[in-house]
Amino acid sequence: MPTAEPIVAAPAALSKEDLLRDYRLGWESRHASLAGRKEVFMGKAKFGIFGDGKELPQLAMARAFQPGDFRSGYYRDQTFMVAAGELTWQQYFAQLYAHPDAEAEPATAGRAMNGHFATRLLDEDGQFKNLATLKNSSADVSPTASQMPRLVGLAYASKLYRQNPELHELTQFSVNGNEIAFGTIGNASTSEGMFFEAINAAGVLQIPMLVSVWDDHYGISVPAEYQTTKQSISEILAGFQRNAPGEQGFEIFVVKGWDYAALVDTYLRAAEVCRREHVPVLIHVTEVTQPQGHSTSGSHERYKSKDRLGWEEEHDCLRKMREWLLAEGHATEDELTQIETEAKDVIKKARVAAWDAFFNPIKQERDEAVALLEALVAETGEENALHDMVEHLRHNPTPIRADIVRTVRRALRFVRAKRSNARQDLKDYLEQLLAENADRYNSYLYSQSEQAALNIEEVKAEFSADAAPVDGREVLQACFEANFRRDPTIFAIGEDVGKIGDVNQAFAGLQEKFGELRVTDTGIRECTIVGQGIGAALRGLRPITEIQYLDYLLYAIQILSDDVACLQYRTKGGQKAPLIVRTRGHRLEGVWHSGSPMGMILSSIRGMHVLVPRDMTQAAGFYNTLLRSDEPAIVIECLNGYRLKERIPQNVGEFTLPLGVPEVLQKGTDITVVTYGSMCRIVMDAARQLAEVGISVEVIDVQTLLPFDVDHVIADSLRKTSRVLFADEDVPGGATAFMLQHVLDEQQGYKFLDSQPRCLAAQPHRPPYGSDGDYFSKPNAEDVFDAVYELLNEAEPKRFPAIY
Repeated sequence: MPTAEPIVAAPAALSKEDLLRDYRLGWESRHASLAGRKEVFMGKAKFGIFGDGKELPQLAMARAFQPGDFRSGYYRDQTFMVAAGELTWQQYFAQLYAHPDAEAEPATAGRAMNGHFATRLLDEDGQFKNLATLKNSSADVSPTASQMPRLVGLAYASKLYRQNPELHELTQFSVNGNEIAFGTIGNASTSEGMFFEAINAAGVLQIPMLVSVWDDHYGISVPAEYQTTKQSISEILAGFQRNAPGEQGFEIFVVKGWDYAALVDTYLRAAEVCRREHVPVLIHVTEVTQPQGHSTSGSHERYKSKDRLGWEEEHDCLRKMREWLLAEGHATEDELTQIETEAKDVIKKARVAAWDAFFNPIKQERDEAVALLEALVAETGEENALHDMVEHLRHNPTPIRADIVRTVRRALRFVRAKRSNARQDLKDYLEQLLAENADRYNSYLYSQSEQAALNIEEVKAEFSADAAPVDGREVLQACFEANFRRDPTIFAIGEDVGKIGDVNQAFAGLQEKFGELRVTDTGIRECTIVGQGIGAALRGLRPITEIQYLDYLLYAIQILSDDVACLQYRTKGGQKAPLIVRTRGHRLEGVWHSGSPMGMILSSIRGMHVLVPRDMTQAAGFYNTLLRSDEPAIVIECLNGYRLKERIPQNVGEFTLPLGVPEVLQKGTDITVVTYGSMCRIVMDAARQLAEVGISVEVIDVQTLLPFDVDHVIADSLRKTSRVLFADEDVPGGATAFMLQHVLDEQQGYKFLDSQPRCLAAQPHRPPYGSDGDYFSKPNAEDVFDAVYELLNEAEPKRFPAIY
């Protein structure tokens, strides 16, 4: 089928060919929306959400979109993606059908529902392509306004590439920071806090971020009067408008979504000032329609009045463009009718081709399975449940892969007592299917490149004999300084990171040495601090984004979970953002500064690494590892460890720690205690006290929770001690339960136990203020002592009589 050539920005005076090409693309997109809805209702797709009514503004935006630019949008941008040359209609339908092949569906390999667009930023080895020569789209997310934090980072990268001379040689990623980050969002989603936070951040930073608001007056069934003050996002943001060139602020444009000529002119003018001056821009596109309603889940006739529906029909953007083309003499009635007819035919061909490419391999797998199953039927006779299963699969007109695997697994149950070649052949085929589907549906949660964190070679820390003890913060300071000198793409942002060097002084003095572009203060805005890092990492930079306290990670956990953690997965290795989130937690004082919500973190950010070093030397080793890898991670430093004394390694910027490798802090024979972070010191204190009563404790610091003990060090310890206690500061059932599941289930450590495994966690509430609040809320040395002693008392009551 024909593939649209990328549109290049052109003067506002467009040729007839340009105009009719846009009209053709607009109608192709409209027919794609109409056909997509029908495919869902026919059962060939699960759900549909389409871009009908948004065609003209997206065609205009595509004319301003240039190589090197990035898009961070939402799920109605199909017209733009095709007009920019980054989507074909066959790929569009492949995504609707969930085709799990990155060749057929390059955005997500069938992992995201339709309308979630992305370009493949990485080559087959997981390395960045020459992004400065490509038109780029970061991978879409569904949660409303979640595209905005990342958008800030995509635009911020242009500022760094322009203003930092050390980055000018990185022409693979940028040409003097000339790239615009284009954002798109629906009017209702501008009600989200993330939108306002991102707009404010962009205004402060003065970055080339161009946001388009497609305003169709509704958010599903809720009209603008319930969504937006004054029912106009441009009116309430008017205070962001700069008063004169050179001033800080936004440029704000308002244009009707059906006025093609005004749209093209507006986008070209807006993009020019955004690109040249690095001024953020908001384009409020009003009077947009949505002919098919929100999605296939319902009809907009339920909530729109007849007058509104009539107005939408009259102001349909393609109808208005048709009227304009005729009135201006750019085309005849016959020319436009022919274009509309041809557009429908183009979409039909693309739809059929996409369905055949998706469904034919499944039919082939079904036929292979049926042939193998027939051999089993021949052995068992024709009149039985197995025969019925095979016939049901054979005559299923639209089988999916689950139907095939489900039938094979149930068939093998039926013949579980038989031993035959037919049964073995079917078993082998099942293994093949499961392996193929694991690649289709379960791969790329983490990087599979040579730079994956688990591939980084360990380099031991080296210490001089006369190294004097210093505050732990100084180890981190030396580590960060060494890395900043080594790699100009590394930068750090966060609240109080710059001028004072963060609240615990690990960046002290580094802003003076490396400048404000490398070590930068931000406002209090955790969500967009993380988003700023995600976008910059997508563009080849190495951000360290600081969340001041672990408790405040809640502001950013949604973005971490929905965006960066699943980025490699939802693009099947097509995009990566090696963001490092630096924070501190565990013990200090009070409800909001003593958090250790590890269970929440572990459950919500699979796809990121979670590192929990017990001291700053360990933290430094992890930073060195991560800054050489291509994966995102969160490093949680011990809040009460910055003033504790450590030694600075001679190779402070070079030594690396492997991920997923626990360290045995103390060998023992009676029980294994597994812990991490600040609890290591408490457990070691308790172990010394237990030794005084004759109990030998093996203490293991897991060091990282994701990944967790890849070599099964803990299970090996249980072979020796046959007892285990998991201890941490999270709530009951949090990270202790996570560790227990790994050791007992995955490592099969239950085989080696002579006593019940125990978990020791904090109380189920947040810790109150003060030292007594800490003692009575979180595990202390006496709690660890008693928990261990009780296990030994149960095993050997004469040797260890009850204390209480």
